[in-house]
Amino acid sequence: MISRRFLIKGAGTILGAWQARRLLAQTNVVTPGKFEPTWDSLKQWKMPEWFRDAKFGMWAHWSAQCVPEQGDWYARQMYIQGHPQNLYHVKTYGHPSKVGFKEIDHMWKAERWEPEKLMELYVATGVKYFVSLAVHHDNLDCWNSRYHNWNTMKVGPGKDIVGTWAKLARGHGLRFGVSNHSAHAWHWLQTAYGYDPEGPMAGVRYDAYTESKSDGQGEWWNGLDPQELYTGRNMVVPDGITSMDAMSSWHQRHDRRWTEAPPANNPEFTRTWYLRCKDLLDSYKPDFLYFDDYELPLGQAGLDITADYYNSNMAWHGGNLEAVVAAKNFTPEHLGATMLDIERGRAQGILDTPWQTDTCIGDWHYKRSIFDNHQYKTANSVAQTLVDIVSKNGNLLLNIPLRGDGTIDEDEHKFLLEFGAWMRVHGEAIYGTRPFKVYGEGAPDVTTSSDFNENRARPYDATDIRFTQKGDAVYIFMLGWPEDGKLRVKSLAKGSSYLPTEVRSIHMVGGGREKLRYERTPDALVVALPQRPPNHLDAFAFRLL
Repeated sequence: MISRRFLIKGAGTILGAWQARRLLAQTNVVTPGKFEPTWDSLKQWKMPEWFRDAKFGMWAHWSAQCVPEQGDWYARQMYIQGHPQNLYHVKTYGHPSKVGFKEIDHMWKAERWEPEKLMELYVATGVKYFVSLAVHHDNLDCWNSRYHNWNTMKVGPGKDIVGTWAKLARGHGLRFGVSNHSAHAWHWLQTAYGYDPEGPMAGVRYDAYTESKSDGQGEWWNGLDPQELYTGRNMVVPDGITSMDAMSSWHQRHDRRWTEAPPANNPEFTRTWYLRCKDLLDSYKPDFLYFDDYELPLGQAGLDITADYYNSNMAWHGGNLEAVVAAKNFTPEHLGATMLDIERGRAQGILDTPWQTDTCIGDWHYKRSIFDNHQYKTANSVAQTLVDIVSKNGNLLLNIPLRGDGTIDEDEHKFLLEFGAWMRVHGEAIYGTRPFKVYGEGAPDVTTSSDFNENRARPYDATDIRFTQKGDAVYIFMLGWPEDGKLRVKSLAKGSSYLPTEVRSIHMVGGGREKLRYERTPDALVVALPQRPPNHLDAFAFRLL
């Protein structure tokens, strides 16, 4: 008997297009179990303890968009005339009517990728979970995808990137996760169907509009359909756009990046998205799934895949739910069905439920610096950020951008070494901890709990205190070194309701067995500090018992 999966995969050649559409239109089949594909049912989910204990993860946010080394959103913005990435593309590769993004996919060879060495370097930084980008908005699946021919086994690297990362991460004792950003591809890639509004190539349609499967004969992409990659003509730029200003205005009005509803005129995209995501989850059985979406992607399909994942994960773990799904910006009635993720931002205070910040030391996709002076976050700032996030009941997922060839640069390597050295000393005050009764002291660093607020945060100094706790120990982090050599903690003053018990001892984490002298006055807990440790970043921990 031919399996239903085989019929769908081979439908274009065995059953014909109309039968393929019929199969794709069928209702998603959710693995039976505790969870139904409704918000009320999904709110039965509870955060697993492994994630709360882990605190720090690494993300390989790596796709073909790293090949030009021009930063984020290249696959979309290379088609917008006048955009810096468009100017770079035309100068370097040619006009997008002849050299489209599918050619960048083909150029991605990952020829210097040494995943074993990279994983060893990540592990040395102290990560406890690792996340592989499985598919970005550019719609190229980075695994041996059964329902999408544009994947890295058939195009570009010729490698199962997700499978390679999964094996290595688990071999090092890490939890493994995947990220799926492809729900946005249907509108994000619509620039590929446009044209230059002015200039010598004005009106000449880009490759997505003009090319179909039959045009691949004799080409490297023979047998592949560009319409499958570019998602079909869902929202084509209309005729009559005659200037760059008009083109820009049109895209601003129609860029529906954060619209979670499925495309009304392309139900096959939504159905195939579900099948691809289920294939990804069933193939690699991840512990963590990240959606780059508000709440959940693509309407009912997002509810379906989340319920399926939770039920499948319980089956993989003998009835225990070990799964974490990360998504963004929930309405109050839906909060708790998955974990809240805050992109490039952090919380203002302690959140009732565990959450995560995802961020990067630079652009998500690798960006070349012509002056070899990358504007990366420093190990110092990331250490302080991690402490702040953990004190507020969160985790940090950090991306170190890879070049298209699979390597990192010298500045990134230096960052990992510096941060790893700090984590080896201070990990006891990070891993397995829980928030204290108050997150800390100092003027507010951010004024909201929202995405993209990290660049509005003020710098930390010695007046900034953060707390964590584990067992009988309370950990005090000081995010700077005071000139007078005294740590002052107002929250732990004599008689404080936060710490009504007596203080038995205070040690500096990484400072050996030396007990620090302290005095608990009505105004503050005052600790006489030892000499500042050499080579430590400005995030110092003290263990209070």
